[in-house]
Amino acid sequence: MSGHSKWSTIKRQKGAVDIKRGATFTKIANAITIAARLGGSGDPNSNPRLRVALDSARAANMPKENVQRAIDRGLGKLPGQMVEEVLFEGFGPSKVAFIVEAITDNRMRTLAEMRNLFEKGGGVLGSHGSTSYMFSQKGKIKVKSKGGKLQDEILELIDLGVEDVEDFQEDGVQKYLVYTESSNLSNVGNNIAQSGFEIDSKEIVYKPTVLVEMVGEEAMNKVLEFVQRLEDHDDVQKVHSNFVISESAD
Repeated sequence: MSGHSKWSTIKRQKGAVDIKRGATFTKIANAITIAARLGGSGDPNSNPRLRVALDSARAANMPKENVQRAIDRGLGKLPGQMVEEVLFEGFGPSKVAFIVEAITDNRMRTLAEMRNLFEKGGGVLGSHGSTSYMFSQKGKIKVKSKGGKLQDEILELIDLGVEDVEDFQEDGVQKYLVYTESSNLSNVGNNIAQSGFEIDSKEIVYKPTVLVEMVGEEAMNKVLEFVQRLEDHDDVQKVHSNFVISESAD
């Protein structure tokens, strides 16, 4: 089991509504546009990254016309300002390391706004490589239990090719976060689905390899508030951090 599961649990307890609020149609559309452009295709069968973005669109009930417009934009079929993918690295409160994925039509504007957010949060925006060495890029799949025994299902998931499993409860339902090599996300996801598990989501993430433990309610709240401010930014797609909540904070 990953030691990072405590942070995963705390964030989910913070409220699914907050997470859904951040997953705006604009953010999803930008992710689809970038996936189509980088993959050179609007066909999810030949563009794995686009397939993941389309999964997010379906989960958010994004209208089909919005999806198609985002794909066409990525393939250069529509006029308008181009967007680009940018990655920010820095340290937040309590020297917690962050990687922030963003999509923007104005790199300098987003850079200035990110620097301002980090400084106001008591941290500092770093240069390329300042925090990424503390993370490893992985595929992450959120899976619903089939209703079997916890230990048996975890062992089954490991047999299906996952590297790590975190178990948690969400809305009274037993679920798992499973991790695999990013290049193997699609294959492992297919194996899991074919074995009878229901998949909630699939994505590429930066999983921390070095953890910072939060001790005390004040420190924990400062970090959680800082994460929320980052996630609320219109250009931000994903926020990755390396903190874990202390057992004494339960």
